[in-house]
Amino acid sequence: MTSTKKKLKSDIEIAQQSILKPILQIADKVGLREDDIELYGKYKGKISFEAIHKLKDHSEGKLILVTSINPTSAGEGKSTVTVGLGDALNQLNKNAMIAMREPSLGPTMGIKGGATGGGYSQVLPMEDINLHFTGDIHAISTANNALAALVDNHIHQGNELNIDQRRVVWKRAVDMNDRALRQIVVGLGGPVQGIPREDGFDITVASEIMAVLCLSQDIGELRRRLSQMVVAYNTLKQPVTVEDLGVEGALTLLLKDALKPNLVQTIEHSPALIHGGPFANIAHGCNSVMATKAALKLADYVVTESGFGADLGAEKFMNIKSRTAGIAPDAVVLVATIRALKMHGGQTKDKLQTEDLQALQHGLSNLKKHMETLEQFNVPIVIAVNRFVSDSDREIDTLIKWCEKQGVKVSLTDVWAKGGEGGIDLAQKVLLEIEGNTKDFTPLYELSDSLEVKIDTIAKKVYGASGVDYTVKARKQLEEFEEQGWGVLPVCMAKTQYSLSDDPAKLGRPENFHITIRELKPKIGAGFIVAMTGVVMTMPGLPKQPAAFGMDVDEKGRAIGLF
Repeated sequence: MTSTKKKLKSDIEIAQQSILKPILQIADKVGLREDDIELYGKYKGKISFEAIHKLKDHSEGKLILVTSINPTSAGEGKSTVTVGLGDALNQLNKNAMIAMREPSLGPTMGIKGGATGGGYSQVLPMEDINLHFTGDIHAISTANNALAALVDNHIHQGNELNIDQRRVVWKRAVDMNDRALRQIVVGLGGPVQGIPREDGFDITVASEIMAVLCLSQDIGELRRRLSQMVVAYNTLKQPVTVEDLGVEGALTLLLKDALKPNLVQTIEHSPALIHGGPFANIAHGCNSVMATKAALKLADYVVTESGFGADLGAEKFMNIKSRTAGIAPDAVVLVATIRALKMHGGQTKDKLQTEDLQALQHGLSNLKKHMETLEQFNVPIVIAVNRFVSDSDREIDTLIKWCEKQGVKVSLTDVWAKGGEGGIDLAQKVLLEIEGNTKDFTPLYELSDSLEVKIDTIAKKVYGASGVDYTVKARKQLEEFEEQGWGVLPVCMAKTQYSLSDDPAKLGRPENFHITIRELKPKIGAGFIVAMTGVVMTMPGLPKQPAAFGMDVDEKGRAIGLF
């Protein structure tokens, strides 16, 4: 018997069948002229520095931050909800823009996939955005590796700064998951090949230059932040910076075009700025300040997202990006799926298609913790239940009633299948929360607090840990960084995205656990201190079956197998 069940189109099929408008038409919708846009083909453009400068005195719109519960392999659809919410606001005749991060080739070719949304809630051209786009990440890789080459050349050419080659902390970078490059030796082959030393690679999105670019608001600030980056320590154990090397100008030159925000569109032709791409588990996980602030000047409502769950991206948005940019969210959308909640409740991935109210009830503890975390920042919250076909009516009813019992607004969202139409209810509820917002946004800690207090605050108030342990190395670094005057900087926690703890196997809402800080890394240009926890790495590896195995291109040059 032949099945009459309709085959669902893949994300790339939907994207390739969509009709794009010339990017200048999209720019015109938000008041940008042809001279304001630097074209990268017909459907991509960068906003010029001159155009951004002209926006300086414009009033700012309302900011909506989209975050989620801890991600699982079942998928949460945070980017999909972000795009769908922006489209829904425009369907309601609101002047709305979307501001998101650029995807890294590492997870695109690996296991996570791209970052342009999905179904009928996507930003386009998704093939370009998920691959080389406008070359921003490649520019960051080039600047990162130019600096690495300049450091090694300085040592080879006489080492005037007395750099201790055992204490070079600046790594090389490549925009790919490549575990073989985590630890390497450079300079082999004799005197003319340089000075041998241990080195390694980070994935480009973990480079401090990525964070610097995303937190800079103009060329001058970019240059200043680049100059402050620590690349090594000298023989007296004092930090050596880019300014000491005198190469901040060259790095700024390499990054001048990458600093300009990228303008694209959704399937429904909503304007979207896609710019910057730091991971939230090893960096601060937010799109660029320039893009977010430009969108706030151009639109009445801006929908942006932060990476992974509220314990990572949202926490860093509130404590790092908000401080740097002088902005705060007017409302937060917390995305959850019944599938992921069941996994947090102990269900295995192969059984998620089956109704399981018990697993769902147990998994709600994860959602509850993220709600509590966001409430501490004093921001209004709306829960977005990202609907999947496998969700049963009883499961949906259980989740909706639970949210209502908690006193939080909740919306059943179906933007993957319906685009903006599937997010109308969510948009209306978010608008009501914004209009009735009498809350005063409050970061979790003061910058004057010590690094140890900041770490302790995040671990206990955000993760729910009962305490923090430090390795001998980390404890010594705490003292050294305070002596350097770096204690006034915010903390960027590097932690697994899968769990509230630093153990990825502990799903749901773990209790009675400690967070272990194994190492601290100074990111003085970015303006924060990275605290490394657990076994999280700044250079991921590829899975046994990388997504790259299913990718190809047809005779017309169109991508195949890109989600």
